[in-house]
Amino acid sequence: MSEYDFDFFVIGAGSGGVRAARMAAGHGARVAVAEDKDLGGTCVNVGCVPKKLFTYSAHYAGDFEDAAAYGWEVGACGFHWDQLIANKNTEIRRLNGVYGRLMDEAGISLIRGRAILTGPNAVTVEGSEYTAKYILVATGSRPVVPDFPGNEHVITSDEAFHLAALPERMVMVGGGYIAVEFAGIFHSLGVAVTQLYRGPLFLRGFDNDLREMLAVEMRKQGVDLRFESQVAKIEKQGKAFQVTLKDGSAVEADLVMYATGRAPNTKGLGLEVAGVDLAENGAVKVDNHFCSNVPSVYALGDVIDRVQLTPVAITEAMCVADHLFGEGALADMSYDNIPSAVFSHPNLATVGLTEEEARRRFGEVEVYVSSFMALKHTLTGRDENTFMKLVTEPGAGRVLGLHMMGEAAGEIVQGFAVAMTCGATKAQFDATIGIHPTSAEEFVTLRTPRE
Repeated sequence: MSEYDFDFFVIGAGSGGVRAARMAAGHGARVAVAEDKDLGGTCVNVGCVPKKLFTYSAHYAGDFEDAAAYGWEVGACGFHWDQLIANKNTEIRRLNGVYGRLMDEAGISLIRGRAILTGPNAVTVEGSEYTAKYILVATGSRPVVPDFPGNEHVITSDEAFHLAALPERMVMVGGGYIAVEFAGIFHSLGVAVTQLYRGPLFLRGFDNDLREMLAVEMRKQGVDLRFESQVAKIEKQGKAFQVTLKDGSAVEADLVMYATGRAPNTKGLGLEVAGVDLAENGAVKVDNHFCSNVPSVYALGDVIDRVQLTPVAITEAMCVADHLFGEGALADMSYDNIPSAVFSHPNLATVGLTEEEARRRFGEVEVYVSSFMALKHTLTGRDENTFMKLVTEPGAGRVLGLHMMGEAAGEIVQGFAVAMTCGATKAQFDATIGIHPTSAEEFVTLRTPRE
């Protein structure tokens, strides 16, 4: 008989935790997963999935406007927020069930309740103790609102998915992808949006050209972008709010949403009791195999605060399961050339190095850019540009970075990410025949580097 109840005890039934659990079970491990909330974690319940559904909904506003240019007569249109919320909730419940079935089919014991470490090999869940050879912390992250007068009046992305009604006016505070995406969603659904960001330009970490181009497009659409703006206080005035900025100006709104960062979910997990080292922000410190300083305790995903993306957590999970229970065939996790998308209006997508990063790392690089009106809008007349950019080694060498703003940017860049992972060169891009007429072909027809 084993000295432990389980070989592998996973805390958190999000994308990373469930993938690690299923892979470990597939290797023959006895696995348990503890979860005190809905199955699927942030991504399924208050993240990627519902946000993308909201994005689809928001895009219909422009589609209805554009339809007449293509011969369609569209009657009076009305939008019903409560119907979107109800349909979204139905889909999320379906996905919750899928996660449960996947674990059940894998023979995983699902334990409902909050798990707390009581030692390096033990946890308690609702008063019951379980032991395990290895414990995996996959508890994700949570939105954080800074301290300031009136912060009790704001919502975060968690609450945005469950609003009873759309506001007429809203203030969006933040400059990361969550803030940018929700600003575009609410604006397209008819809300007057003011977006505040403390820095000179939002989406820090993305290519500067991409950031600047998106700011231009959002302002053309009517989003009130205010950079180098910080909130001093928020005061409730009847059913509305007055948002006073540090420069003394003020904005009135019916809703204020903060998307200014997320913190690892490690509070109250008993990690300190087990002797696990945490970073200043609460993230679990791990090595290349995602092991903490305690040999039996592992962690992955947002809770280690490396790259907060669902596919990254899933890949980390596969590495952990293979390392602990497999044959070790998987290579160590690589964080190079991770593609990402911002479902803004219009979309952004990127893979590889920004121009700024490439110049710092390699010195001399070649940059190719193209900005144009997509064929679709030659009939609609919509004033929206598509922008594409390649950053390469000189002399048609390796493609170091690929960046796009435009319709279906994420779908297009995903394919090019494969090529870049394989080390594709600009010469190979040039030798590739494009699909015409598409926006994507622009990436293989760029010929003259920018001066």
